[in-house]
Amino acid sequence: MSDLLELSIPITTDLAAVRALVRDYALAFGMVAQRVELLILAVNEAVTNVLDHGGGGGTLTARGDEQGIVVEIVDDGGTLRPEHLRQTPEPNPTSGMGLYVIRTVCDRVVLDHPDGRSRLRLYMGHSGPTAY
Repeated sequence: MSDLLELSIPITTDLAAVRALVRDYALAFGMVAQRVELLILAVNEAVTNVLDHGGGGGTLTARGDEQGIVVEIVDDGGTLRPEHLRQTPEPNPTSGMGLYVIRTVCDRVVLDHPDGRSRLRLYMGHSGPTAY
């Protein structure tokens, strides 16, 4: 396991940098490569949603432990609602797949609204689903 306590970065339009930082963090905590790529996919979708549909800014925080990693994406806009997470994409969609992808690849996804902002928590076990 890594000596890193947490990763905390502002959400910016530099998605490549966000993906690289989360990838390095997850690998440092011993997450297997395939799971890292799934986590990166989910993080990319969540950050893109903040930029395209939310408040346009916020923070990303990752915390690792012996079970896995939790990534929190906080959207300053606070517009993400539980019904958004429950939506199923239409057949042959050209967009609107982000939250569905996030729900599909993560072990657990939790949404709450501290201080009027949306906080999406993505849970991913190191080598497979965990009992988060």
